[in-house]
Amino acid sequence: MEPGKKDFFSTRFIRFLGGKNLLYGLVTLVLLGIVFLLYSKVSFIFKPILVFVHTVVLPVILAVIAFYLLRPVLKLLIKWRIPRVWGIVIIYLAVIGLLTLLVTLVVPFLKEQFMNLITEFPQYFMKFINGFQVLVEDSKFTSMLDKYDIDLNAAISQIGTDLTNYVKDAAGNLGKGLASSITGFVTTLTGIVLALVTVPFILFYLLKDGEKLPAAFIKLLPPAMRPDTAHLLKNADHQISSYIQGQIIVSFCIGVMVTIGFLIIGLDYAVPLGFLAMITSVVPYLGPIIAITPAAIIAVVTAPVMLLKLAAVWTVVQLIEGKFISPQVMGKSLHVHPITIIFVLLTAGSLFGVPGVVLGIPGYAVLKVLVSHLWNLFKKRYNKFQTKHHRYEVTEWKDDEEPKKDE
Repeated sequence: MEPGKKDFFSTRFIRFLGGKNLLYGLVTLVLLGIVFLLYSKVSFIFKPILVFVHTVVLPVILAVIAFYLLRPVLKLLIKWRIPRVWGIVIIYLAVIGLLTLLVTLVVPFLKEQFMNLITEFPQYFMKFINGFQVLVEDSKFTSMLDKYDIDLNAAISQIGTDLTNYVKDAAGNLGKGLASSITGFVTTLTGIVLALVTVPFILFYLLKDGEKLPAAFIKLLPPAMRPDTAHLLKNADHQISSYIQGQIIVSFCIGVMVTIGFLIIGLDYAVPLGFLAMITSVVPYLGPIIAITPAAIIAVVTAPVMLLKLAAVWTVVQLIEGKFISPQVMGKSLHVHPITIIFVLLTAGSLFGVPGVVLGIPGYAVLKVLVSHLWNLFKKRYNKFQTKHHRYEVTEWKDDEEPKKDE
């Protein structure tokens, strides 16, 4: 190139777009496109890997959740100078005893209550629809319905017919599906049983050697990457631990409070409705809506004043949970906006179904930690006012320390 003559990448517009970095970015995108194209042509080669991941992912996820729930208990036992292995044995014996009590005492009662609720809920629903019909016919909406030739009686009859047919078709399709695809059913059942059997073994080694895994992984990396990777893993571990432990505790408290409140006001099926509230509360924002709907229908059918009592109980529970329980248990560990949570739940549910709804928020929290950390590293590298590249000196992995925020 002649002296004083600017090349293509030195022009003001190209420099504004990134200069040679723009060329590198475009080449990277092209190479990624070629990789995806080749993968689509030879994807059958990776099928055994996908089958392996699909088989392993369920027990691993269950074991990781149990690990974060039981790790504080194990720490407490270790502080009492109980060896780690014996502490794990004590935890296993306690969990087995608790599960035995639940299976022998609680599960039969809940099963009977839920079966009665499922059997009688269509009747509650139809009474609710009929009451709504009477309310509309006695109001000013009747003239509006007549104006637009809307037959409310026919619409309600059609709803009842559709609901009955839906239940019958679902039962029939379930029977046909089990009869025609018994092999698939047995395969799925076998996979679930194997997952439940392997979870205790995976959990044992996670509790025994789980604290050594991050340090072992960090030692495999180049020395220059170890401090930042240790900080990243520490943040991710803190986010997952805070969310799982906090959400389980909050859900349990909500279930207990809802059950007690429903028993006080005399609502039918208080125990199964409280248990439903506890289970659905694992999903933020959407869970309480799912839990309150059947309770509201039963309350309206029972007596109009029961709906007011239900609203009072639900308001008190939400105030206690929002003002006292969640701030103390979960704090502000996630820093996720409510609108973002709703979008994450909807997207994860559409992509992965129920597991996506349950695991979407902790997955987003980990992804947020990764992206935030990479963005901070990017700013430190290209910010000309950054005089010092901050390093996180980590000499030992200690899971009981809360990670420091990026400066």
